[in-house]
Amino acid sequence: MTPEDPEETQPLLGPPGGSAPRGRRVFLAAFAAALGPLSFGFALGYSSPAIPSLQRAAPPAPRLDDAAASWFGAVVTLGAAAGGVLGGWLVDRAGRKLSLLLCSVPFVAGFAVITAAQDVWMLLGGRLLTGLACGVASLVAPVYISEIAYPAVRGLLGSCVQLMVVVGILLAYLAGWVLEWRWLAVLGCVPPSLMLLLMCFMPETPRFLLTQHRRQEAMAALRFLWGSEQGWEDPPIGAEQLSGVNAVMFYAETIFEEAKFKDSSLASVVVGVIQVLFTAVAALIMDRAGRRLLLVLSGVVMVFSTSAFGAYFKLTQGGPGNSSHVAISAPVSAQPVDASVGLAWLAVGSMCLFIAGFAVGWGPIPWLLMSEIFPLHVKGVATGICVLTNWLMAFLVTKEFSSLMEVLRPYGAFWLASAFCIFSVLFTLFCVPETKGKTLEQITAHFEGR
Repeated sequence: MTPEDPEETQPLLGPPGGSAPRGRRVFLAAFAAALGPLSFGFALGYSSPAIPSLQRAAPPAPRLDDAAASWFGAVVTLGAAAGGVLGGWLVDRAGRKLSLLLCSVPFVAGFAVITAAQDVWMLLGGRLLTGLACGVASLVAPVYISEIAYPAVRGLLGSCVQLMVVVGILLAYLAGWVLEWRWLAVLGCVPPSLMLLLMCFMPETPRFLLTQHRRQEAMAALRFLWGSEQGWEDPPIGAEQLSGVNAVMFYAETIFEEAKFKDSSLASVVVGVIQVLFTAVAALIMDRAGRRLLLVLSGVVMVFSTSAFGAYFKLTQGGPGNSSHVAISAPVSAQPVDASVGLAWLAVGSMCLFIAGFAVGWGPIPWLLMSEIFPLHVKGVATGICVLTNWLMAFLVTKEFSSLMEVLRPYGAFWLASAFCIFSVLFTLFCVPETKGKTLEQITAHFEGR
């Protein structure tokens, strides 16, 4: 099919003014798909409690040095970049549902390899596999959810992708408080296994079925999800990572240790709770406030918070124990230092403000927009390029974060992130259209100039 085919642009069934759908199974299907993002959130958060645990490990268990710890945190993003490319190919050929089912395999396999690891290479191999699954899930889940949701709830359900990511991160932080790295990896197998089970009972998206000329199956899926066919129309067939958010989440505990905060594990859990709460708030107000307003607000908050966190490091750089050489993944004494104990609140406050700001805008909305703005005939390729770019930037930021803090000092690294946040605000104001309340067909028409 081509975008100009009359069959694609005309309403399929029901009068345009029909009542909005009220089906509740769409929420169950969205939850099943969102277990993929929950799994990839757990994979992202896993490194924060696991790295200190692995650095303390005694033989014969594998033990991470500073260089290996850096790769342990970053290699998942390389796998995710490859997963973005694979997901872009799978989503158009195997379909949205089967792609989600398939991505559960490397999730479980990766955590199983980590659980059985006898050396550093097995740890890195397991992280690479979970990263591959992260890339596929981060592409396919938003597409699946946006295509099954009706306009009145698409913002809410689309934001649940990021909500489940941060819930997964928080789960990793909380579990890492009481579990060593092997048992933490065992726990990581649970969400993808549950997704595999639930998605077996969910339908393929009606839009994908129509591209395969399976109209009767598409209508059956629509009735399952929406409860009726009212309101359906036949469809036309990196700034986020540069804010430093992945480096913050991967190394949350060690960042707080570098800030000489007394209980870095507790601080990381607090950060995770704040991220979950504010992402939930964003999901609830997304369809009322709009995407652009939340992106601008989010960017402004991140500008101030990263500037403040840089100021903390600048004010404490001269204190005892603060070397100009920073190894962010190396354990640092958690005891407060006289020069920085009075400013510990600034480190905690600015970090929490950054996470809150990111969670209400630049966390959930880019994934939602990615699933909204691309027409079906290029969705697989276009979203694959977006996810590839996202995870490559995540790899660069995560892998080189310690080097950046060494070269620019910690305060310079966070002020550089602040500059990228300023750019994100300007980009939103001048380049990002508002999509709230619009059908996917209306959004496509906007970009095609119709």
